[in-house]
Amino acid sequence: MTAHTFPSSEPTEPPAAPQTLSPRPASRRVTDATTRMLHWLMALSFTGAYLTADGDRWQRVHVTLGYTLAGLLVFRVLWGWVGPRQVRLSVLWRKLKGLPVWLKSLPTVNSQATLLPAWRQGENLLMALAVALILAVIIPLPRCGYAGLAAWGGDWHDDVHEFFGHALLALVLVHIGLVALLSLLRRKNQALPMLTGRVAGAGPDLARRNHGILAALVLACVMGFWGWQWTEAPNKAAAQDALRINNHPHNDHHHHDNDD
Repeated sequence: MTAHTFPSSEPTEPPAAPQTLSPRPASRRVTDATTRMLHWLMALSFTGAYLTADGDRWQRVHVTLGYTLAGLLVFRVLWGWVGPRQVRLSVLWRKLKGLPVWLKSLPTVNSQATLLPAWRQGENLLMALAVALILAVIIPLPRCGYAGLAAWGGDWHDDVHEFFGHALLALVLVHIGLVALLSLLRRKNQALPMLTGRVAGAGPDLARRNHGILAALVLACVMGFWGWQWTEAPNKAAAQDALRINNHPHNDHHHHDNDD
C-alpha cells in the first residue's frame, strides 16, 4: 500500500537573500600624504619649540625642534614647486592676488544674493592669507634663534626671535579659529581632510597620487634627526659654551674674577 503525503499547512519561509556588502560612501582625495605629513610635523615642531622656549633645561629640545621646523619649511617650499597642483605656491599666490579685488567689492554687497558669494570667496581668501603669513613668519624664526644662540651682535636677536615666536602663535590661533568657524558654518569638519586626505562626495581626486612613500621618508628623516640630536647633545652643549666664551671673552673673564 502506497503512502500518500499531504502538503504541510505550516507556512514555508522564503529562501534567504544573499548578503551583499553595503557600498562605501563615495569620497575623493584632496590632500596627499606628504602635504599632510609636513603640516602636522611643522605644527608639532612649533608647538614643542614654543613650550620649551623659556629656561635652559629644555634648550636642546627647543633648538632641535627649531632646526626641524626650518628644514620642514625648506621642504614645504620645494614641495610647493614640484608637488600636486592644489598645494603649489603658485595656486596660493593666485588666491592672494584676488584679495584686493575682494576687499574693493565688499561695499557693493547690499543684499542676501550677493552676500553668500562674497562670503564664500572671503573664506578661501582669508584661509590662504593665514597660511601665507604663517609660512612667511617661520622664515626669520630659526635664523634669529641661531644668531641669539651664537651671540651674534648682541642680545637683540633674542628679542626679535621672541617677537616672531609670539606672532606665529597668534597666526596659528587665527588659522585654527578660521577652521573651527568654517566647520560650524558649513556643518562639516574642515580639519578632517588634513587627517584623512579625503572629503565625502563623488568626483575625481584632486590629488591623483598619495605620495605615501615620500611621506614616510620625511617622517623617517625627522625621527632620525631627532635621534642624532639626542646622541650628540653633550658634545653640542660643550661646543655652544665654547662659542659663547669666544664671542664674549670679557664677560667670561669677569665671571671668573667674581668667582675668585
